[in-house]
Amino acid sequence: MNDHHRNCVARLACWGVSLAMLACTSTAAASPEIPGPRQDKPIALIGGTIHSIAQPPIASGTLLLVDGKIAAVGQDVEIPQHATRINLAGKHVYPGLFDAYTPLGLVEVNAVRATVDRSETGQLNPNVKSWVAINPDSELIPVTRSNGVLLALSAPSGGLISGQSAVIQLDGWTFEDLTLASGVGMHLNWPRISSDRGRPSESSMKRLRQLFDDARAYRRARQFEASRQPVDLRLQAMVPVLERKQPLIIGADQLAAIQGAVAFAQEQDVRVMIYGGYDAPQCAELLVKNQVPVLLGGVYRLPQRRSEPYDAPFTIASQLHAAGVQFCITGSGRFGGSNVRNLPYHAAMAVAFGLPHDVALKAITSYPAEILGVADRVGSLLVGKDATLFVCDGDPLETATQVEAAYIQGRRVDLSDRHKRLWKKYQTKYQRQAK
Repeated sequence: MNDHHRNCVARLACWGVSLAMLACTSTAAASPEIPGPRQDKPIALIGGTIHSIAQPPIASGTLLLVDGKIAAVGQDVEIPQHATRINLAGKHVYPGLFDAYTPLGLVEVNAVRATVDRSETGQLNPNVKSWVAINPDSELIPVTRSNGVLLALSAPSGGLISGQSAVIQLDGWTFEDLTLASGVGMHLNWPRISSDRGRPSESSMKRLRQLFDDARAYRRARQFEASRQPVDLRLQAMVPVLERKQPLIIGADQLAAIQGAVAFAQEQDVRVMIYGGYDAPQCAELLVKNQVPVLLGGVYRLPQRRSEPYDAPFTIASQLHAAGVQFCITGSGRFGGSNVRNLPYHAAMAVAFGLPHDVALKAITSYPAEILGVADRVGSLLVGKDATLFVCDGDPLETATQVEAAYIQGRRVDLSDRHKRLWKKYQTKYQRQAK
């Protein structure tokens, strides 16, 4: 065997080892929890306090679930004879919590590049569909739903236009099972504001405007000469935005960035939402006037300026509420999908700094559903909506509260997860050592 053959064999051996390691890693990373079976008979949740969010709480109420939907709710509900009856005396029932901006399903371990599938190369990727890349076997999905977070917006990132996002429900075999609503928003990262000019890069803005001009020209050509105008997936993806069917979700925190984003949306005649919104209270009048919702980029944040008090980020939600800005609270943070489970505690911190408790609950249930266009299905416990809810032993905004059961479209979901398995493992270890 000559040197060339030996090198080839060595390379093949290395590739084989690498592929084997990758296969083992992929297998180990898969969540062992089995998705819940489809609801096949009525379920009556009896005796708990029902927090519908849309109405005052119902003490000792009954919630009837039929075929994945809420069939009845109240204190005097007729229960079918063949229904499964579950006694929830002393417990509380809430709609599934909803995080309106996450990388959930797209990122497993931030520091491991092979598990990050949140962005594509290039600056303009409107045709990217985040829901197609979602990993239904992510270990983070069971961890997240264990704390009552059953719905999330899975959003792409990177470049100027990152792509489109989807609302997902946290249980299912495939990304199709998880996807509740696709193409919910087109994500645009507002160009960085130059410190000396006080405005975004001219080259970036030129590229954005050119994309919108090209998309309009493409739409006209397809309308009048579809047979002669070839399909361009990148420009085709912009058509729903131009027709105001799909909003631009623009990432912007600074005052100048928020104002520029709203002005750009007016210039292009498109719908817009702001994600981040640190300085949103400073331009609340502009946001209210133009009906621009804010997806608040987390409450647990550091002040952005040295001159600000330590609690400045904690008060943003209460300021937006007082100013009449439509908003919701997200659990966004530097740890990506790992801490989506902490969403209720972002809302709790906002309560501690002035946001009314009932508004905080709406900010992580019904408000995101309304803003993202899925309020007809989720966000509150009303007749006709999806039976996506959880049962707990107290206030979900308090860390001591335990989630005891959860349903997604009437399916009882497995609340075990990697965190709980590790807790049991090491609890057993220390019990054995103590003997």
